[in-house]
Amino acid sequence: MSGAEDVTAYDYPLPEASIAQEPLKRRDAARMLVLHRATGQIEHRHVRDLPMYFTAGDLLVSNDTRVRPARLVGRRKETGGRWEGLVLAADRTAWKLLAKTRGRVQPGERIVLVDREGRDAEELVMCERAEGGSWVAMLDPAASRTKQADDGDPADADHVLGRVGRVPLPGYIRGGVEQAGDLERYQTVFAAASGSAAAPTAGLHFTPELLAAWEAGGMQQARVTLHVGLDTFRPISTEAIAEHPMHTEWCTCPTETVAAVDAAHAAGRRVLAVGTTTVRTLESAARSGRVEPFAGPTDLYIRPGFSFHAVDCLLTNFHMPRTTLLVLVSCFAGRERVLRAYAEAIEQGYRLLSYGDAMLIV
Repeated sequence: MSGAEDVTAYDYPLPEASIAQEPLKRRDAARMLVLHRATGQIEHRHVRDLPMYFTAGDLLVSNDTRVRPARLVGRRKETGGRWEGLVLAADRTAWKLLAKTRGRVQPGERIVLVDREGRDAEELVMCERAEGGSWVAMLDPAASRTKQADDGDPADADHVLGRVGRVPLPGYIRGGVEQAGDLERYQTVFAAASGSAAAPTAGLHFTPELLAAWEAGGMQQARVTLHVGLDTFRPISTEAIAEHPMHTEWCTCPTETVAAVDAAHAAGRRVLAVGTTTVRTLESAARSGRVEPFAGPTDLYIRPGFSFHAVDCLLTNFHMPRTTLLVLVSCFAGRERVLRAYAEAIEQGYRLLSYGDAMLIV
């Protein structure tokens, strides 16, 4: 096994003090480590400086997924035991979720969901176990204690989650405990299409002012959608990274984004992907060697040997050790250079992970 194929090659010491616990008040005030792929040179800037690295005609592509308040709190109806869940996907008929409680939940068991004020609100019927230890569950509309939306179905997932769901913060932020302001702050300015169980964190740094400065420089914008699943953040569980079972996420690269990417490349301009989710979407759409319209599930695993066809530059947050996200970034910029940049970021006091600082690779 070559060094780059071993999971230990994507490990690094992450001090607990380096993990950001709170977001900055000003999103684009975050620090930005700039890594030049051609030379390995490192600069230290701020996210608000992003436009200075680009010129007219360059294209910024962002992920417009909207985070659902997907964390659930409730109790087992028969035993009264505390129950927690995380919704991975949901529609009017079935929810796919992860569940945590003492003891073993049985198919057919009912869970009483509690709203943010601690009141009983909805009942879930746990139907069957699914892949990866998840569950398929169904809401019981007859047991609903929440008011129906004026223009919505009481069983509509987003309507229900808006009433009973909490912000799905990762466990390394305050143990996952929501605080005032998280509901707004753990959402990007691009957010439009509801469906994510986690934020596409590179997008958290953008402000309307930063986007106005981007467009004032003659640079362009386009959107893709990828609904982030929990597996995105899970550590690689195998010795050889190639043996890690890659998760599937739903994404779409629309026709207008394909046209924007083609136009930028035809003019000799660069495509900047905002976050690894955007990279994954664009490169899923470019599996034939050129970017094409795409909508559907993707299991693309970007690891050593992968050839990039769509993305030229990347703005990303700093990622956990031994994750597919760190493998992707290392594949894009070179593993040794990326790990050296991480070491310098930690030494320089950068704030890491979801609420932390950013890294620009050009």
